[in-house]
Amino acid sequence: MSQVLTVSHGHGGSHAHDHGHDHSHDSSTTLTLGFWLYLMSDCLIFATLFATFGVLVNNTAGGPSGQQLFELPFVLGETMLLLFSSFTFGVAMLKVQGRRGALGDQHDMREVIRWLALTFFLGACFIGMEVYEFTELLHEGAGPQRSAALSAFFMLVGTHGLHVAAGLLWILTMAHQIQAFGLDAIVRRRLACLSLFWHFLDLVWICVFTFVYLRAFV
Repeated sequence: MSQVLTVSHGHGGSHAHDHGHDHSHDSSTTLTLGFWLYLMSDCLIFATLFATFGVLVNNTAGGPSGQQLFELPFVLGETMLLLFSSFTFGVAMLKVQGRRGALGDQHDMREVIRWLALTFFLGACFIGMEVYEFTELLHEGAGPQRSAALSAFFMLVGTHGLHVAAGLLWILTMAHQIQAFGLDAIVRRRLACLSLFWHFLDLVWICVFTFVYLRAFV
């Protein structure tokens, strides 16, 4: 009889666990290693795109050069938005690490979501400005088909923009998980991965701003 009760209790516990925050598929070591492998592969992708742009930057096919097309103050505004978004994400991570007590947990959850929302807003503004820049270039007849230099430019900057857009979707996903599951160990680890990804994109953009935009005016 006791064995039957034990089996029934075990089954009920398993059933209840299935409806909870089941992260059994997550392994801290595997997740961390896999994410770093992903970042290294992304580094290779961007290194290839930078190298391609460096080789093709002067192949304008008689078309306009970067100095004639780029508006440096506008791009500087984009850069400041993304850099400030890195700061706001850093504050969000500080709020994650600063949890204390049951009431503090709820307060910090709201604070984390607020700072993530601000990061999302800044990132979305960055994407909006980038779309506007691309649209203006296309209206001026300076699309990727115009020259090899512009093809390399659109590929490099566009690939970074797609990464930022993916980061924005990831931020929305994490905000939902914080609301659903709280700031447990799994959510904090996923936020840490997202933080690395976002700061990585900021670093790549600094390279884009220096190597693509500033170089055109030197």
